[in-house]
Amino acid sequence: MQAVAHPAGVDTMDHYVVLGRWTEQGAKTVRETTKRADAVKALASKHGGKFELWWTMGEYDFVGLLDAPSDEVANQIILSAGIQGNVRTRTMKAWTASEMEKLVSKIPP
Repeated sequence: MQAVAHPAGVDTMDHYVVLGRWTEQGAKTVRETTKRADAVKALASKHGGKFELWWTMGEYDFVGLLDAPSDEVANQIILSAGIQGNVRTRTMKAWTASEMEKLVSKIPP
């Protein structure tokens, strides 16, 4: 995948909120959770993206923010994490305020 040239300061990444729960296997190996997160961060970086993770209490065990150059790359990263059998995720595409401004400016009156 080749990057497209954009003017300086233009965000070319798509954004995703990743909500996750541990599987039974993931809960049993919870001591490895930070290492698994580091592996996803490295994978995202390898594909030109960025991944941040916070562990949470409540309905979800963690919340991640993924920036990736495309939906396809984001899906590859998320599926790669899930295939290990430690987590189940729900992913939502997200937009920044400036991206939303641009989007809504195209809505006809």
